[in-house]
Amino acid sequence: MTGIFSADFEAVDESEWRSSHGAELYGVNEWGLEYFSVNPQGELLACVENGSGKVSAPIIEIVEGMKQRGLEMPAILRIENLLDHRIKKLNEAFASAINKLAYQNHYRGVFPIKVNQQCHVIEEIAQYGRHYHHGLEAGSKAELIIALSQLPSDDGLIICNGYKDAAFIDLGLYARQMGISCFFVLETPTELPIILERTHQLGIEPLLGVRLKPASMVEGHWNENSGDRSIFGLSTNALLEVVDQLKAADMLHCLQMLHCHLGSQIPNIRNIRSGVSEACQFYAGLIAEGAPLGYFDLGGGLAVDYEGNQTNSAHSMNYQLDEYCVNIVETIQEGLDPLGIAHPVIITESGRALVAYSSMLLFNVLNVREHKPGSLPAELPEDSHDLLINLLSVLKTLNENNLQECYNDSLYYRDEIRELFHRGQATLRERALAENITLAVLDKIAELLPQAKRFSPELENLPELLTDIYYGNFSLFQSLPDIWALDQVFPIMPIHRLNEKPTRDAVIADITCDCDGKIDRFSRPDGIQRTLKLHPLLENQEYYLGVFLIGAYQETLGDLHNLFGDTNVVSVHINADGGFDFVKEFHGDSIADVLSYVEYDTKYMQERFRRTAEKAVREGKISVEMRQKMLLAFRENLQGSTYFEK
Repeated sequence: MTGIFSADFEAVDESEWRSSHGAELYGVNEWGLEYFSVNPQGELLACVENGSGKVSAPIIEIVEGMKQRGLEMPAILRIENLLDHRIKKLNEAFASAINKLAYQNHYRGVFPIKVNQQCHVIEEIAQYGRHYHHGLEAGSKAELIIALSQLPSDDGLIICNGYKDAAFIDLGLYARQMGISCFFVLETPTELPIILERTHQLGIEPLLGVRLKPASMVEGHWNENSGDRSIFGLSTNALLEVVDQLKAADMLHCLQMLHCHLGSQIPNIRNIRSGVSEACQFYAGLIAEGAPLGYFDLGGGLAVDYEGNQTNSAHSMNYQLDEYCVNIVETIQEGLDPLGIAHPVIITESGRALVAYSSMLLFNVLNVREHKPGSLPAELPEDSHDLLINLLSVLKTLNENNLQECYNDSLYYRDEIRELFHRGQATLRERALAENITLAVLDKIAELLPQAKRFSPELENLPELLTDIYYGNFSLFQSLPDIWALDQVFPIMPIHRLNEKPTRDAVIADITCDCDGKIDRFSRPDGIQRTLKLHPLLENQEYYLGVFLIGAYQETLGDLHNLFGDTNVVSVHINADGGFDFVKEFHGDSIADVLSYVEYDTKYMQERFRRTAEKAVREGKISVEMRQKMLLAFRENLQGSTYFEK
């Protein structure tokens, strides 16, 4: 797909290409906020704050440091400073809005563990977030155990969502007994009797919240799960049933939180304001019923601008963080002040916006399948088929004034030769030559399109059909499952050579043997594109690509398609001098690891293979020395990486 944006860069001569062009082409300054930039050497930088200002480190240098430590591609790279800054930014933005609007209470952030359950991520959030009393949200017993082990008793809130059995409730009540502010949010009326029974048995009063189901619909990728279509939350009648049951049990004073999840990745700020306004009426209604409340949890929804175009498209957002915070604080005031209701503690469960920026997938390109014509003869032999002669003539007469005619003729002659081949009346070499000439025609048409005054839609899409395939050393299903399952887009770009003009239009394929293992939708400031500009590979030089803003959901949702396991993972802290420390290193799964996940006994497998090799020795097919080499290769591969190793 070509557009004005692409055409502008096509016009830049290779000798005039600068790093600034690379940064603009890949939208670094848009989706990257203040966290990424490009230096004059064409290297992508990770930019962080410290006490004296901003410092940056070339990501390619971090990759070289990883290789020196035996951590090869593919790998997940986390920049701890970026995660810390997102926590700081969110909390300080709310603090600023509260101060600006004279709001009479404070903000408490809560991170939903489901967004990224990785231990080192949660540890960093708990440790750095302690200064802001940043809490955790748990949707299962396992996540509650994580929260209880990570948050000290005097720090942050624990919000328990999802279905809760007696064991889940007991854990939360014990936390409450220890002084931890652990809230049970009622998703359905059936949970309340269990909570009341365990409260009676243990003699510990709970902190309760109720999750309402707002009627307000939101825009974006997950809009069908908002409003009445939401599978979670209490209807208005169910909400009143809970209130009545609490009154009957003399426990209405335990109902201290209203929870309202507005939606996920909400791109339009108007949806947020509308949803908060509706939730305020429920809050006021519960106060009128006698519930003390005091905590107002607005769930998630704060978006990430994956496209960088600052619009209300599904993968973007038409607002900034400061605007988001001001809108929430102001809307609560407007809803509650006329009724004389005290300002509640504001809670949001921002997950995606907190962790997305800090993680990236890095991988090397293994190979490229170019849609470029091979060498062609200047003239055809005299006995060549007339169709081949006509096809070569199309190539020789092609110019910017006859693009459509030559396009039509080339496809006609090519298809005629294919039909002859199908009937056994053309040779394999004749078919190959016809297809090569046709490819040369199409390639030249695509080259001449910018000079044409007008052309048909089928010619406009021609560059997309001629794209190269860049084979990346990664598994889409393991590392980027949302691309496959949800058509999610992430910023993708080279991490070096950005001071060179990229001249190839490409799609990206992974190394799984699956046709779905490809990326052919790319985020750009001018919208979603079907191809990505990349550089030609250089001999004996690695070419590295990065997929950015992947910190939310990708790792835990990944699967073992083709038994590709977890990649290497590195956590880096960038220092004040621009250097960096490797804080944590995790080697990816070995083949033995992934086989054990699917219930294979690797010792038994080795024994079975030994028997097969020994039988081959007895039958004279291999020597004993060859048997030993085979057994060694089998054992070494079991401990090797599931990915391509050079």
